[in-house]
Amino acid sequence: MTHLWNQARHVLCVRLDALGDVLMCTPAMRALRAQHPERRLTLLTSPAGAALAPYLDDVDAAIAYEAPWMKSSADLRPEQRRDWIATLAGHGFDAAVIFTSYSQSALPAALLCQLAGIPLRLAYCREKPYQLLSDWIADPEPGAMVRHEVQRQLDLVRHVGAEIADERLAFTPAPADIDAVRGRLRQAGIDPDGRWLVLHPGASAPSRRYPPHHWQTLVRELGKRVRCPLVFTGAAHEAAQIAQIVAPARESGGAPVHSFAGQLHIGELGALLSQASLVVSNNTGPAHLAAAVGAPVVDLYALTNPRHTPWRVPSRVLNRDADCRNCERSICPQGHHDCLEKPAPEQVVDAICSLLKQTEPYRRKEMRMVS
Repeated sequence: MTHLWNQARHVLCVRLDALGDVLMCTPAMRALRAQHPERRLTLLTSPAGAALAPYLDDVDAAIAYEAPWMKSSADLRPEQRRDWIATLAGHGFDAAVIFTSYSQSALPAALLCQLAGIPLRLAYCREKPYQLLSDWIADPEPGAMVRHEVQRQLDLVRHVGAEIADERLAFTPAPADIDAVRGRLRQAGIDPDGRWLVLHPGASAPSRRYPPHHWQTLVRELGKRVRCPLVFTGAAHEAAQIAQIVAPARESGGAPVHSFAGQLHIGELGALLSQASLVVSNNTGPAHLAAAVGAPVVDLYALTNPRHTPWRVPSRVLNRDADCRNCERSICPQGHHDCLEKPAPEQVVDAICSLLKQTEPYRRKEMRMVS
């Protein structure tokens, strides 16, 4: 079947999760794009994932779809679903690659693609899919192995002959976004070409958030040891939480602290991360966005799963082992949150200083070349 995939010109890439999940598919999508010199890729994804499309060089178009088998979905009537399938069929896709984590089933998306008349359909599957998939791999995870999510998707497309040497994540900020961010930094009194850090304390799941009181201590310790401006990022609904974190630091007169929460669209966030000396984040979408733009990452990594650590960038991953690791839960099942409660802020500062020492000379040279 590989020869048929080599001939496919219009390929649908299905990844229905959020921002970070889509970013971790970008190396596999680059491999698919390289397989055929005239290939066109369309991304079928969540509304949040679709916002990435203008910044993904290998994606030609995006279709936003709130699939009813995903965690968050729109409540559409059956006739609306049928109309949606007809619309998908009208694109005339030659093939579809369905990207999933091992905890998800590809079969609902496979049925969608079959009903839309897409002849080639590739995915991992545990059950025999029969006519739902033309090409499939018996999913070895998590029983026989557990891979990084990026490697999982690269292995999937390799099954149909798509390979690539450059396995980095992809995100290209627009020049206008970079200019806007540099202007915003100057307005805040920050030299864009100097040392400054981005801190991202939010995450969609409570189990993946470093405790707010630790963030407060972390900011205070950074003021003593690193002594550079700190820029907080987050969604608009996280602004109040971030304000509680930064207020004590502002009152004590430590390091300059600024909050850009709710003020940046996705392109500007990527641009900001691309310019930072280092990013400190929970395991959440912006950590993968930082990796995609080449920023060093200190990842406060809850042990909910082992598959989403920073990919192909200098990093430090901090947590404390716990019996309930790999729980895949949004709320700590034991209630103690030990994997993120136990790492002390002082350990995080040690990791930041170590990573800055490793990366900053090269990174400042790189930033001067870009500007």
